[in-house]
Amino acid sequence: MAIDGIVLNKISTELSSLCPFKINKINHLSDSEVLLTCKSARMKFQLLISCHSVFNRLQITAHEYRLPSEPTAFVMLLRKHIEDATVVKITQLGLDRVVQFDLRLRNDLGDSIIMTLYIELMGKYANVILVDANNRIVDALKRIPPFENNRRTITPTAMYVPIEAHDKKDPFSVFLIDPHLPIASQFHGFSPLLGREIEHRLLHQNFESIISEIKESQQLYIYDRDFHIIELTHLNLNAKVMDLMEGLDEVHHRKEENERIKQHTGDLIRFITKEIKKNESKLIKLQESLSEAFDCDKYRVLGDHLLAYGHQVTKGMKQIEVLNFETNEPLLIPLDEKQDLKGNVRKLFQKYTKGKKGQEHIAHQIELTENEIEYFKILFDQISYASLPDALEIRQELSEKGYLKAITDKRRKKMTPAYQHLTLDNGIQIYYGKNNIQNDLITFKLAKRNDTFCHVKDYHGAHVIIQHDSPDEITLRSAAQIALYYSKARHSSTVGVNYCPIHQVKKIPSGNLGLVSLGHYKTIYIDPNEDLLKKLLGDKYL
Repeated sequence: MAIDGIVLNKISTELSSLCPFKINKINHLSDSEVLLTCKSARMKFQLLISCHSVFNRLQITAHEYRLPSEPTAFVMLLRKHIEDATVVKITQLGLDRVVQFDLRLRNDLGDSIIMTLYIELMGKYANVILVDANNRIVDALKRIPPFENNRRTITPTAMYVPIEAHDKKDPFSVFLIDPHLPIASQFHGFSPLLGREIEHRLLHQNFESIISEIKESQQLYIYDRDFHIIELTHLNLNAKVMDLMEGLDEVHHRKEENERIKQHTGDLIRFITKEIKKNESKLIKLQESLSEAFDCDKYRVLGDHLLAYGHQVTKGMKQIEVLNFETNEPLLIPLDEKQDLKGNVRKLFQKYTKGKKGQEHIAHQIELTENEIEYFKILFDQISYASLPDALEIRQELSEKGYLKAITDKRRKKMTPAYQHLTLDNGIQIYYGKNNIQNDLITFKLAKRNDTFCHVKDYHGAHVIIQHDSPDEITLRSAAQIALYYSKARHSSTVGVNYCPIHQVKKIPSGNLGLVSLGHYKTIYIDPNEDLLKKLLGDKYL
């Protein structure tokens, strides 16, 4: 769900307490997200403005993001006008989903001026609009020309017109309720979700005490699909309670990461799914062809009998029935009426020869197609738990293999694969890869000969490297948990994880990137341990 005016009120109040603060850097994460790196007297922080149609919000984020190499035109404009500006005041317009940033900066002449950044979080109409001191629009993330909306034009040089306010009551000052109308339709800032919660609470609690609870709340209550700053008792579910900004990260980060993956990689999931279906369809046809090729001996039998009974054949016949001299049963031989005896015999033996030779070729094609299906299923699993850098590397792998258009960004090509690294409490280092490029790098370039290799048994998944030649059981189980989590077996129980020294790991000749074979190895059996994974992976555990 999107935030409502009440949640935004809490966000803007918390941000206002940091004023004044300086905007040091401006970047974008996607076409609908702007990231401001800021510094106040108390702290440095990242301010995320999202104008996504579903996940639009304003928040401080603790996540680290890989920034796109080329800024958008709107980000370039913001850098020109308000980078190094000071945010002196933050105001929410009533309880609407609009926040106003007053910015103090210096113009080209060195004079101090004030500009305004309006952040409008109205669902699919969410926008960021920069306005000058004369209330004229400098530019906006999403422009709205006059022919789309003649009442409110959002284009450079147009006058900024505030969003029209609804005729509703302020819940922080007016407590009178009309029992015949839904709560959400009576008060500013109330979403239907909050309205239903208040209506549920009014059965045993008065309206003023509910509003007092909303005022005092500094936390976010998170449920499967919903969240708010007060407990949603009408859902009858257990909530995960977090600080406001941390909770917003928890709710939105993975969802928007998937959106960025789609935007920056051309929707890999759709491409990979299409390739799997295409090859599965091809495999069915090949198997039918192989079955027919193995049945080719019938054409030899028909050819032999046609030669034996050739004196009965005349041109123009469509078929001939003869006696099978092996079974003494009638045998029907189809004929091409346009061919004579020699032509029909030649065609039958050609089919026999083609089938005989085709058996080996078709069997080879089936093996190649099955390998393709397995390869794309591996990528499908990898993309399901990929971060944006991981997904970009998967796309790079596909482009290098010729499946997708080649990546032309030279800076991105030179980047080191974003493999993961952690240090256990005992000081032992663990590396793991989440895609084929990362797996190949850590296994065959980063790992030393006697380091320990871990991989989930009978499933494809992450390569995990323990930088130790004889890890203890706690270390081994920690690495095994990571191997299990980043595999197709992540939700299974009693799963085997193979482990061995790196020198027992070999690449499969002519195999796809990341595929290996193990020499002498041992197996440990584990169940997923959520508490241990949270400790090991931190915010990577989702």
